[in-house]
Amino acid sequence: MNKMPDAARLKVDIKDILYKYIAVESFSSTANEHGAEEFWKQEVGEVPYFKANPDNWGLYAIPDDYLDRNVLWAMVKGKGSKTVVCIHHYDVVPIEDFQSIKEYAFKPEELKAKLLEAADTFAEDVAKDLKEDTFTFGRGACDMKGGGSIQLALLRQYSEDPDFEGNMIVIGVPDEENLSAGMRGAIGLLNQLKEKYGLEYKFMFNSEPHQRKDFSRGMFSMGSIGKLMPFVYVRGFLAHAGKSFEGLNPVGVMGDIVSATELNMDLADTAVGESAPGPTWLYLKDSKVSYDVSMPLYMYGCLSVLTLVQTPQELLEKIRVICEDCFGKTLDRMNAAYARYLKNLGQPEAKLPWKNNVKTFGAIYAQACSEDPAFEPAYKEFNEELQKQFLAGTLSIIDYNCKLVDYVFDRISTNDPTVIYGLVPPYYPHVANLQYEAEDPWYKEFYAELGKFSEEQFGLPYDMEYFYTGISDLSYIQMKNAGEVRKALADSTPLFGGVYDVPLEGIEAVSMPVMNIGPWGKDFHKMTERVNTEDLLVRTPAILHKAITDVLCK
Repeated sequence: MNKMPDAARLKVDIKDILYKYIAVESFSSTANEHGAEEFWKQEVGEVPYFKANPDNWGLYAIPDDYLDRNVLWAMVKGKGSKTVVCIHHYDVVPIEDFQSIKEYAFKPEELKAKLLEAADTFAEDVAKDLKEDTFTFGRGACDMKGGGSIQLALLRQYSEDPDFEGNMIVIGVPDEENLSAGMRGAIGLLNQLKEKYGLEYKFMFNSEPHQRKDFSRGMFSMGSIGKLMPFVYVRGFLAHAGKSFEGLNPVGVMGDIVSATELNMDLADTAVGESAPGPTWLYLKDSKVSYDVSMPLYMYGCLSVLTLVQTPQELLEKIRVICEDCFGKTLDRMNAAYARYLKNLGQPEAKLPWKNNVKTFGAIYAQACSEDPAFEPAYKEFNEELQKQFLAGTLSIIDYNCKLVDYVFDRISTNDPTVIYGLVPPYYPHVANLQYEAEDPWYKEFYAELGKFSEEQFGLPYDMEYFYTGISDLSYIQMKNAGEVRKALADSTPLFGGVYDVPLEGIEAVSMPVMNIGPWGKDFHKMTERVNTEDLLVRTPAILHKAITDVLCK
């Protein structure tokens, strides 16, 4: 049994680490994230254990990263091969909402004083937390440098134990708030360490903050919700608005598809008594850049679907069925309107020429390749130009994807109205410990022991959920059937394998059970972002230590 850390020292260390970590203005997807690397060199590099063992910590370069960012890591190598991995992200969201007090966003004490001056202008819960001084405020204090500071403080004490049982790795990653390039890159590091040291990965703990519906009860998450982003591109047939039956307006087709999918609970998973929320559209636009009296040529949009069990293949099949059904209904409605129009003119009944035509991105890409030998090199050149714009920050990943689809459609030998569907990054696989629980009853006993420990030590019961609903980097640590998933993503995702990739096979090689044990936080991404101080300094460190010890000493 690994010895209990010094609780009084933990409180001091966590606060000290957190304030220095917060001071790093590591805005997501910017060069500012490199500031965390300097923090890591100071915070880890000065620990006596890591001075004596320089191969046990460092910076791991994220392959092909456009900002040359690094994964931060440190490992206490103890006895045996059993290993736990603790992860956190060090990037933070912008501070525009701080308005006139931006200069205090990364200074918890000064920020709290400034917010207190205006406490009565905030919501009741915010004002209460300010006046009672029970929370630590600051950008990143909650999401999620608080959790990272707990992990580092524990690691520091473990490094002083010559009889430490097992191994503990702490990993800090960038880009969680964007495309999770950090965690996707960290998979290479984990495989490298596994091979070099013969590690046996037993558990990964994240320390994302948890929210509470009932403030008297905490929350453990034994997994993380997944996310897929289907896109739909509707190519119409352009006509003057005064000749509406001579064209096909893509707005009508897309409107039906949006209506059929927005908050459609048939697309929302349920599992182990939990449910994903209904899907929602995040982006929708037409092809016009200025006003004229023509119909738009195309409509494009993407839908966010959170998943608990369904695969990319299964979701794409549902999208296909919906698109075909909606296109068919649109055509029926158009033909009914056309019949009335002809009747009004006293002309004989006729049908419009349009057919129900729904295709995957992979299908139109294959068609373009088969019809034109010059297509593939031309597509590659076009893609490279778009990639430069994307990496320069002048083109969003959504517009990048749309331009590729539009380019391919223009190169096939048809201009018939068509619905094209597929996936756009990011892809977050859902993860949960259900398979591990089915194989070994210890896991449920482990969860129960943690809950019992918290209630006995702190009088605070913890509820259990299988899926952390905030979306997290834990998504990239469990994988089955990587080859099948890769094929499905490659066939449906224009950007997959190029500017965006997921190391599916690498994930499968290091897959392990997961759990989120983090402090109680409120108002993520808001000016009033805050973490409960008692949870940060006392409860969560003790619970996380208990979890790590139970796993390593099992």
